[in-house]
Amino acid sequence: MSETSCYILDNGAYTAKVGLSTMEPKIVPNCIMKAKSERRRPFIASQLDECRDASGLFYILPFQKGFLINWDTQKTIWDYIFSKECCPVNFSETPLILTEPLFNFHSIQEAMTEIFFEEYECQSLLRINATDLAEYHYRKLHKNEGTVVVDSGYSFTYIVPYINGKKYKEGIRRIDVGGKVLTNHLKEILSYRQLNVMEESYVINQAKEDSCFVSHDFMGDMQITRRTGSRNTIVKDYVLPDYTTLRRGYLRDIVRPNEDLEQQTLRMNNERFSIPELLFHPSDVGIPQMGIPEAIINSIDSCPEGNKESLLENIILYGGNALFPGFRDRVFNEVRALALDHFDVNVSIAENPITYAWEGGKYLFKDPEFYSFCLTKEEYEEEGRNLAFERFDI
Repeated sequence: MSETSCYILDNGAYTAKVGLSTMEPKIVPNCIMKAKSERRRPFIASQLDECRDASGLFYILPFQKGFLINWDTQKTIWDYIFSKECCPVNFSETPLILTEPLFNFHSIQEAMTEIFFEEYECQSLLRINATDLAEYHYRKLHKNEGTVVVDSGYSFTYIVPYINGKKYKEGIRRIDVGGKVLTNHLKEILSYRQLNVMEESYVINQAKEDSCFVSHDFMGDMQITRRTGSRNTIVKDYVLPDYTTLRRGYLRDIVRPNEDLEQQTLRMNNERFSIPELLFHPSDVGIPQMGIPEAIINSIDSCPEGNKESLLENIILYGGNALFPGFRDRVFNEVRALALDHFDVNVSIAENPITYAWEGGKYLFKDPEFYSFCLTKEEYEEEGRNLAFERFDI
């Protein structure tokens, strides 16, 4: 096997990170969208850039609660991704690394393998968890024996401990809070307090990304938001896009009464930090689970005693929620407070949290053992699905 590049598809529930290992990855929405302004035309993945007015977007998502269930939608998106319009590939010459969720259902695993071998005529396939790629990426750079991978994405937050490159399954923890819960909560709060934005998922998701941060002193920040005038250093206005002069909203200082601002705005006060707080206190929205720092400690406590020190020293955060300012420091402070004093704690954040797992695939392709992890079309035709289950231990 002498292929010079590999095609990597990190198939997330909100965005797909895709491209050849010799290039930079493309980040495309993993959904089909319909707009009020152009009712006849669906926008597939990155075609959304062509939409003139993205207000009131209706999403058709292939994933529900973190698992792929809408196959027609996903197949349409894959067809677009592999086309000349997006990120073309010849699967007869290029091996494929495809990510899937942890604890994926057997029926979904089977269907994925079947589609890529039979529909796309893939010659060589590696199905793998995104957290495995993230851990491989981290281990290549740090040469450590234990790693805790924290993947905080769209549907869930997963905490996965690895010992010598292998998942320690008894230590895996899942928190049912991801970017989708945060965006929906922000929609509800803004709709109740200011303006009905329940149908504006796309715009409010952008408002969340542009406005929110993780608080290091929640009660102290709440006191600041109760102040008036310039003494409140947190309150800002979020200018909403009008899709004629402005395609994406932005955060700005509060407009004084004598200033005239034509565009519609949302007043962002304690919402700016109370929304990401759900990652640390899911019970605030009725989800009876631990927050991220507690779950990290709980996960490490379930691992063998001899590995705890290495695990605490190698905690890596990635996924879309890791982009919130202050996220890494808050996780570090709380894990440090919960861990035993004689252990060192080190929490690092991926350089690019969105594409971190994809980059791990790039490193994995260079591994001399790479082809021993893959399943070829001939093996699939001879042995069928049973070999796929053996080879890809998800």
